[in-house]
Amino acid sequence: MKYDVVDSSGNKVGEMELPEKVFSVEERPELVHEVVVALLSNRRAGSASTKDRSEVRGGGRKPWRQKGTGRARHGSIRSPIWRGGGVTFGPKPRKYIKHIPKKVRRAALFSVLSNRTRGKKMTILDNFEMEEYKTKRVVKLMGDLKVEGNILFVVEGFQPNVFASTNNIPNVDALAVGRLNVYDIASHDHLVITKSSVERLAEVYAE
Repeated sequence: MKYDVVDSSGNKVGEMELPEKVFSVEERPELVHEVVVALLSNRRAGSASTKDRSEVRGGGRKPWRQKGTGRARHGSIRSPIWRGGGVTFGPKPRKYIKHIPKKVRRAALFSVLSNRTRGKKMTILDNFEMEEYKTKRVVKLMGDLKVEGNILFVVEGFQPNVFASTNNIPNVDALAVGRLNVYDIASHDHLVITKSSVERLAEVYAE
């Protein structure tokens, strides 16, 4: 499958062959949903914590005698029904990790990449490197490429200037191809990826 390659001005400079195994497979929305849910779940810290009646400070003495006061019986002011008391069935630190088989993760990744390819929602850049932090350059690049909406830039390796230059632009993100995942692709309208990154994907997944 051939796909156009453009320069930073949006002019076509050639074509490249995309591996069908990665960029032209049957779409599997159910797998994409499963993987996205797992990825978001795995990002949860799971650090929420509340104190039950045994952990709340105070309440060691019975608030009043059992009988004869006309009031309801109570054994501790730290009972869950008292203000300032413990919490019943409150959250405790836990792990939200969901394990997804490697084949399922890959099938979901191929599905979203194929969706972007078929819908022409992917732009392959011949090269994209920045020697300095420059937000205006990224804005100009988006204009030249005629892309809008939620944009995801994918580059080869760690490029701090590219990452920093997209931070101040709403709905625009950038990441290294090695960190590309289903959620990042699915949550953006358009994918702008460098030619070397596509070659990297083909090298890793098209075996």
